[in-house]
Amino acid sequence: FSNTYRMIEQDDFDIHTRLHTIVRGEDEAAMVESVGLALVKLPDVLNRLKPDIMIVHGDRFDALALATSAALMNIRILHIEGGEVSGTIDDSIRHAITKLAHYHVCCTRSAEQHLIAMCEDHDRILLAGCPSYDKLLSAKNKDYMSIIRVWLGEDVKTRDYIVALQHPVTTDIKHSIKMFELTLDALISFNKRTLVLFPNVDAGSKEMVRVMRKKGIEHHPNFRAVKHVPFDQFIQLVAHAGCMIGNSSCGVREVGAFGTPVINLGTRQTGRETGENVLHVRDADTQDKILHALQLQFGKQYPCSKIYGDGNAVPRILKFLKSIDLKEPLQKKFCFPPVKDNISQDIDHILETQSALAVDLGGTNLRVAIVSMKGEIVKKYTQLNPKTYEDRLELILKMCVEAASEAVNVNCRILGVGISTGGRVNPREGIVLHSTKLIQEWSSVDLRTPISDALHLPVWVDNDGNCAALAERKFGHGKGVENFVTLITGTGIGGGIVHQHELIHGSSFCAAELGHIVVSLDGPECLCGSQGCIEAYASGIALQREAKKLHDDDLLLVEGMSMKKEEIVSAAHLIQAAKLGNTKAESILRTAGTALGLGVVNILHTVNPSLVILSGVLANHYVNAVKDVINQQALSSVKNVDVVVSNLADPALLGAASLVLDYTTRRIY
Repeated sequence: FSNTYRMIEQDDFDIHTRLHTIVRGEDEAAMVESVGLALVKLPDVLNRLKPDIMIVHGDRFDALALATSAALMNIRILHIEGGEVSGTIDDSIRHAITKLAHYHVCCTRSAEQHLIAMCEDHDRILLAGCPSYDKLLSAKNKDYMSIIRVWLGEDVKTRDYIVALQHPVTTDIKHSIKMFELTLDALISFNKRTLVLFPNVDAGSKEMVRVMRKKGIEHHPNFRAVKHVPFDQFIQLVAHAGCMIGNSSCGVREVGAFGTPVINLGTRQTGRETGENVLHVRDADTQDKILHALQLQFGKQYPCSKIYGDGNAVPRILKFLKSIDLKEPLQKKFCFPPVKDNISQDIDHILETQSALAVDLGGTNLRVAIVSMKGEIVKKYTQLNPKTYEDRLELILKMCVEAASEAVNVNCRILGVGISTGGRVNPREGIVLHSTKLIQEWSSVDLRTPISDALHLPVWVDNDGNCAALAERKFGHGKGVENFVTLITGTGIGGGIVHQHELIHGSSFCAAELGHIVVSLDGPECLCGSQGCIEAYASGIALQREAKKLHDDDLLLVEGMSMKKEEIVSAAHLIQAAKLGNTKAESILRTAGTALGLGVVNILHTVNPSLVILSGVLANHYVNAVKDVINQQALSSVKNVDVVVSNLADPALLGAASLVLDYTTRRIY
């Protein structure tokens, strides 16, 4: 409502010129007259200012007037938020500005693809993210309750109110007014405290305001109707709302940063990319339909979405601006088909790599890494895994925040967080159900919510064995293989089963507990409480146990071996003794290899994979023994299975990264 300049002045900018260009009337003709009035006034202003670059934002009709004037006066134009798709005249205006602009800053990968498809020069496109996300993702206000009370009343609680923001659809004004009327009826029936913002000044807004007044919204005890809320306060209001409803781009873009539920009404935002927090009611033609949407969405909490930005857009844009050569020819170049490959470049024309934050929770160490789409570990951080839940979660968050900050410096765009952990995991909810004895205080732990809330990133969690299988499927021997099994041979024995290219979790998320396949009814006791499990024979812990028995009986060390007095006996000592001819150590390893081989035979007879991948530090010691047992014990129809040793250096981290990279790159909203 023509008062934005006050916010600019509050930010200590000097305004050189104020132009009044909005013609009142709020209809189609008034919009055209407003553009015409701006075109008449702008040449004189631009002649006096003589800018090197004109930054034009968004898709409003007044921005079109500015871009038209600058283009005709040979002024370079940088357009922010081009390439996006929505459902109104804004689409046409946005794309028209794109054709006039010389440089482009877009918010999403899809928007970048659209700009390339529109024949814009790929070298002049920057995928930066939305600048407002820099503010949103850093917005922390401990006194948010006072803001909520100022706008909605003293008795209102967080997550117990609604923010409504609905604008006219200029290509179908009559229908948008009817839809607004139905929305207000639904909100009145829903009976929750609601902050209603007035519509913008597009054609049809005057009629929408009449509807508000006809229904007494400004005097209704459940409603607060306002024309403007300062941005910093608006952030807090939507961040803590039970729901946002309407057809504003704010709902499908910015609000996703907080995971606040959104109901998007009608066609005004058709084509926009949205997070899972948005429920679309495309044909909002009845009050009941809108009311049902409110009942479904109100009070929910979704993971924070970063489709539109990661909080680092402004530094990228500044770098881009500084790189512009004002001596290069002003004439635009269009890159007509064939279009270049869809490669996102920053201003140094270096690929900003799509990456994941991978977290590996082991019995001893806690590791976090930045992993690229190609499986390269760009940066890795390692700390001892704390013994308590509180200390462990605090360290995970600290390491992830540090890695996410470093990602910008190493030119990586973090798509999400993948966590590999021991124990039984519900990957749908991101909860560790039961832990192994190697990780203490790690049962019934919700990992997704606190990490997603802190980092504003989607989070995936799975068992370490499943993650190893995912790593093989994306980066290792399992790539392109329809049915295979991965066995981890390390401190414990675990694994994952891939059937028809998909990971099997089982009805209670207990599938692929391969270490607990029983191969002897009277075998050694396992940590799970049973007897004769593969893990009780072939795990690192089992080998360490047998090595200690030999050492206690002075039967471990042979010529060529030595141990310091304080040195702890390990599986490595047993393997070394066997290599140096210790027959008792050789026998223990042979028994372990046989037990593992029998377990693999059981797997072959159960799921019939075409490939078995042995992973972990003990894989090389077992591979030949496993092949021998298969030849001796397996049915002839499965004896031709391939048994290989993994060539992946770090399957746990790569598997955790695969949780993110596989999901985010194939998901269609």
